[in-house]
Amino acid sequence: MKAIICTKYGPPDVLELADMPKPRPKDNEVLIKIMASAVNSGDVRVRALKEDRFLLRLVMRLVLGFTKPRKSVLGIVFSGIIEETGNKVAHYKSGDAVFGITGFKFGTYAEYITLKEDEIFIP
Repeated sequence: MKAIICTKYGPPDVLELADMPKPRPKDNEVLIKIMASAVNSGDVRVRALKEDRFLLRLVMRLVLGFTKPRKSVLGIVFSGIIEETGNKVAHYKSGDAVFGITGFKFGTYAEYITLKEDEIFIP
């Protein structure tokens, strides 16, 4: 699958298009084909890691990663279609349209993402 990855903190130029393995859903997860995502101010702050207050910048590096984001695929909002469900998923089926937010899990700047059935997304 294709994904936009962030290899270091900085301006938009640090983002790169890359090939990554397509995720496989576990028993309690769904595989979502992402149809749309968005760049919001939080995404920009994470990518750029620009914060004037030293203490907050230090805390952000501790949480997100010191020299680059720990999770290279950024993005937190999405809309998409469930492509596959794990064996124990009860509330969703292939073809369901969903949208949501992943929070600090990130991962929406990609063609696919897996999320647990009870994570934040809405049919």
